[in-house]
Amino acid sequence: MRGKYVAVLDVRSREMTAVVAEKGVNNTFIIKSKYTACYDGFAEGEFLDVGSFSSAVCDVVGKTLTSLGGIKSFYVGVPGEFLSLVNVDRTLSFHNLKKITSYDMEELAAAAMPASDGKWRFIRSSCLYYTLSDKRKTVNPVGCVSDGLQGSFCFFRCDNAFIGCLMDAFKRFGEIATVNLLPAPYAEAMYLVEPEIRDDCAVLFDFGDISSTYSVVRGNGLLYSEAFSVGVGHIAMYLMSEFDMPYEVASEFLKTVNLNAKERLSAKEECVYEGKVYSFPTVELRDKIREALDGICETLEECRQNYSGKSIEGKPLLVTGEGVKTIRGAVEHISGRLVKAVEAVAPKIPYYDKPRFGSLFSLIDMALNDEKNR
Repeated sequence: MRGKYVAVLDVRSREMTAVVAEKGVNNTFIIKSKYTACYDGFAEGEFLDVGSFSSAVCDVVGKTLTSLGGIKSFYVGVPGEFLSLVNVDRTLSFHNLKKITSYDMEELAAAAMPASDGKWRFIRSSCLYYTLSDKRKTVNPVGCVSDGLQGSFCFFRCDNAFIGCLMDAFKRFGEIATVNLLPAPYAEAMYLVEPEIRDDCAVLFDFGDISSTYSVVRGNGLLYSEAFSVGVGHIAMYLMSEFDMPYEVASEFLKTVNLNAKERLSAKEECVYEGKVYSFPTVELRDKIREALDGICETLEECRQNYSGKSIEGKPLLVTGEGVKTIRGAVEHISGRLVKAVEAVAPKIPYYDKPRFGSLFSLIDMALNDEKNR
């Protein structure tokens, strides 16, 4: 795209948003256009309906191109379910002490590149941190004097099936010359987690609608990332089955029930849908929502146990995504269930300072800082 603007498509598990944005003052962004469309979503690494996905892409991208001219490229965020993370450590030795250059970093990265795989395509890489011969760690070794350089790299691979569906949808837009893929969990980690927190280790949970992602962050990359097909939408489906109500009613009750409130036992929640009144005891709804959240907490605990790298004991769980604020009191309940600090994280931008905008603005930030856009 021309100049300093970027066009970004944020693919979430039930809806997608296309924006055109530029940098504003004080680390803010200027949104030139924004279009959102719902679709059937994805689960277990597959789209539930490819046609629904394609239609939504064509809807939001088409509206973007109609409203603004000069768009030649799009950045697309790849959800965790369509990503594979590969971590590699490599060392480069020199004959004598020397100043590290950017060429040394490029040589080390090339040596660390894993072998290709027919199912996956490499779309991004980053070095979490570099280690010098005197054991000092740094995220930028250029200018440092050392007789060796070690790098801890993370490589992100995208499922070719996702790429195929995406490119089929973009085919009808001949003016789009390039489609750049960005790993959404990586973008979120770099934008939502402060560098000083990442320097040691951090845990980030994207609490989505149909799909969620658990990531361990360190330095300028990820040590671990695992996506699973459970989200706030499944809690609504649990209410559907337990109380025999439509999905739309269950979704409304998720927004009205406060897990921290202590109403009288006789209190009820009511919702009118298609002319019918649905009324249930608040305490019963609250108990079922807590049960469903407990299931998500069990999955989070499994993710923690599956990760075997640097200790994350005592680290707070940083939570973003549309599921965070949908249920009032969810953060506190997860904290009590996991017996650890849980903090909601969101973009520090007026109006958009909500966890549900976490992935969108993380992708905008990464796209604007991408070398291709400089």
